[in-house]
Amino acid sequence: MEDSKTNTQNAASATNTEPKVTGIGGIFFFAANPKETREWYAKNLGVEVTDWGSTFETRNVNKPEEINQLQWTPFKNGSDYFAPSKKEFMINYRVQNIEALVEKLRANGVTILDDLETFEYGKFIHTLDDEGNKIELWESIV
Repeated sequence: MEDSKTNTQNAASATNTEPKVTGIGGIFFFAANPKETREWYAKNLGVEVTDWGSTFETRNVNKPEEINQLQWTPFKNGSDYFAPSKKEFMINYRVQNIEALVEKLRANGVTILDDLETFEYGKFIHTLDDEGNKIELWESIV
């Protein structure tokens, strides 16, 4: 009986297209010297880094064959990438059905900062939460 319930839940989650956040796609923060910060994390914590930071891979619990990535990147203090937010960090959220999510956000009066952009690795858009934190929404198309 339990296996039948689990199979039904897994089938439902596999076809779920509800516009929502499904995980964290990236953690971005200011650093006085991003290169030295990356090197410190590599030397002291064993983080494998590149010029872009580090990519951490995880598996989706509901779809074990699916590998997700989280990008960790220090940005130079004052980078325009976080603007108009005055905060020292930005979170990238992995989402599903980004187009419907953007419609929902607009209907709720949420500030959308730019147009939806599509790249070979996903679709992106930026918004502000009610505290003025810039949020990057990303839907993988890989």
